[in-house]
Amino acid sequence: MFDHGFVDRVEWAVAGRAHPGQETSGDRGVVLDAGGGRVLFGVLDGLGHGRGAAEAADRAAQVLAENRSEPLDVLLVLCHRAMSDTRGAAVSLASFGADQSVHWLGVGNVESRVLTAGPAGIAVRATMLLTAGIVGYRLPPTLQPQSIAVRPGDLLLMSTDGILAESDGAIDLARSTAEITAAILETYAKTTDDALVLAARHRGATDPAA
Repeated sequence: MFDHGFVDRVEWAVAGRAHPGQETSGDRGVVLDAGGGRVLFGVLDGLGHGRGAAEAADRAAQVLAENRSEPLDVLLVLCHRAMSDTRGAAVSLASFGADQSVHWLGVGNVESRVLTAGPAGIAVRATMLLTAGIVGYRLPPTLQPQSIAVRPGDLLLMSTDGILAESDGAIDLARSTAEITAAILETYAKTTDDALVLAARHRGATDPAA
């Protein structure tokens, strides 16, 4: 599972694969033009793996596509209601705004962080504060999206728990998001689970075709 492209000035890529021995992955990466200069990203990890996990993740992906312009907390509630008869999933959502800020919200163990180039190499600008729960089964009583400012070139990285935590070691910010996600998947995907990683960054005022 490899896909990449641009939405306006936002470059993105998704790389994933199923649990070894399984034909279907329960991990999904969603990239949607939400209008008004906003791009919505979602990484969904259906509980377990195989067909049941895929059905849960696909249900959430459909809800996001049909309601992409809604606020992040509303989207999670809609996913939760639509997934009530599935296994449920861990869901993390992030959006790039026209103001070059990232707004994000997550329930479960899909990790998200923003990386930036620092004097000593890659530095973590911010990490999403995740809330315990399973979307479709148990949603936290309060859902509070967070917002952070980003600079052109900063990298949003979202990954399921099938990717080892030390995956930042495979990142070269000079490379494309497609190259970054492919390298992370190849080097840091676990052999005991589905795995997926999504990367995105705002290219600023520069035309991406230039």
